[in-house]
Amino acid sequence: MKKLAIFDFDGTLVDSVDDVVISFNKALSMYDLPSLTREDYIGYLGGNIDEIVSLVLRDKNTPENIESLKKVYLEFYESSKKEATVPFPHAHEVLANLQEKDVLIAINSNRFTYSIQYFVSKFFSDIDFASIEGHEMDFPSKPNPYGVNKIVKEAGVSLDEVIYIGDSITDIKTAENAGVDCVVVKWGY
Repeated sequence: MKKLAIFDFDGTLVDSVDDVVISFNKALSMYDLPSLTREDYIGYLGGNIDEIVSLVLRDKNTPENIESLKKVYLEFYESSKKEATVPFPHAHEVLANLQEKDVLIAINSNRFTYSIQYFVSKFFSDIDFASIEGHEMDFPSKPNPYGVNKIVKEAGVSLDEVIYIGDSITDIKTAENAGVDCVVVKWGY
């Protein structure tokens, strides 16, 4: 019996791509760089913000350009209304069913923790998350098992009592690196 379900966030619980692409395209236009499509951006997913910005910049991905574009993108994204970000159908229902069965629920994502907390309060305020581990600049991001290990330790469960739920190869590698079982959802990116 699994006692802890750790969910990826973007692509698993919420669809956030359109809002991210809008903000990236505003930032890219400031540097006269080509805009992104939804499909372009989905192809860059899996890493932390620095890795994604590096891929977005393609052959112009110097450390200086990465920092500049990241800063402008984050300013646009932080100030946006994020109206296109929505939970996937049945995401709330799945979380509520697990909660009713006394399964601990957590989130491990490469999105910044404060951003996850914003959307959790907006869409899943009645769900009692045991832990939310987003990307923090001073700690390794997925597929490093750092976040999963921290969640498991805080929950006080054994690895065989944990299931990781995600939508990407990064999530599969994260689960493998942490030594936990993994389920990959069919929706997502």
